[in-house]
Amino acid sequence: MHSICVRGYMKSKKICRFQTKVLKVFFPLLFGSIFVLPLIQGCLGLALVRETGYIPGTYEGKGNGYRGTIHVQLQTSYAEIEDIVITGHQESSYPGAAAMEELLEAVLETGSTDLDAISGATYSSRGFLEAVEDALAKAIVRAVARP
Repeated sequence: MHSICVRGYMKSKKICRFQTKVLKVFFPLLFGSIFVLPLIQGCLGLALVRETGYIPGTYEGKGNGYRGTIHVQLQTSYAEIEDIVITGHQESSYPGAAAMEELLEAVLETGSTDLDAISGATYSSRGFLEAVEDALAKAIVRAVARP
């Protein structure tokens, strides 16, 4: 059985999956840098990118709230959203800002922006989630197969 991954095509799926799991654990520990990722492209790199999801770093996003633009800053690790900070908004303290704080906790807990808006602060909620999605769009790694 041949176990070499060539140009994104697997000769042995079982071995490629094992190598990918090993890299998923040791890659962040050993290298800790996204600049090494291009060195492991091919079958292993693409599988690793699909499983991890984010480029670690700090990203800014904006969305349209009820009274203006909502600005957020979020930090990601390889696999999750680490922290979200609301850096600016013109929303009222209640219900707008309170709803955003509640959604902030929910996004950190679930790791997703697929949440319902808070009743009474629908536009503020949607604006906050839009801002988080804007920031996440900058952090998401996309696996691209090369010819």
